[in-house]
Amino acid sequence: MRIMIADCSAVYQGRLSVQLPRATRVLMFKADGSVLIHSDGGSYKPLNWMSPPCSVSESTVAGVTELEVVNKAGETLSIMIHEVHADYDHALGVDPGVIKDGVESHLQKLLAENLDTLGYGLTLVRREYPTAIGPVDLLCKAAGGGTVAVEVKRRGEIDGVEQLTRYLELLNRDPLLSPVTGVYAAQEIKPQAKTLANDRGITCVTVDYEALKGLDDPSMRLF
Repeated sequence: MRIMIADCSAVYQGRLSVQLPRATRVLMFKADGSVLIHSDGGSYKPLNWMSPPCSVSESTVAGVTELEVVNKAGETLSIMIHEVHADYDHALGVDPGVIKDGVESHLQKLLAENLDTLGYGLTLVRREYPTAIGPVDLLCKAAGGGTVAVEVKRRGEIDGVEQLTRYLELLNRDPLLSPVTGVYAAQEIKPQAKTLANDRGITCVTVDYEALKGLDDPSMRLF
């Protein structure tokens, strides 16, 4: 990963146009090809970002360095660097992925054993399907063909949608898996997360954890 702290401005051109005026910000260039611009506020969300795969070209005009980031959709993020305060690279190595809490881990297990509760005629390929950017919770095959990646959360928020989006972009590069669609499954999904998921073609499913636990309880079974 490359981290740069710099006085910069930026212009994004894609589904809409966004401009960031000059200010001191943190630029992150991750090994997976994503590029993120962070401020010192605004919680965990970047001000702007480009999802992988991206190409980055560099040019300098009148003492200002311009980094032009282009993604596979042809969207561009032009970053003008006016002054660099710090610039360094550090290899993070392979990340083991998120260790889920007890409820979330159990929810994933229950869904893997009761995929019909998602209502899509899915068959399980594997839990914790490994990728270069972390494991996909559930990788499934759809009844009508194609692959489905399921991200499982206790509470569905925007960061989970972003996580699933990165998995989908990576998995769809594999001709043995594509086309790959996404399902975001959680006990509760925030309205903002639903809006973002719908915009990206990801299906949201609200899961009743207590009902699933009942399916797993032998005393609750009829047969």
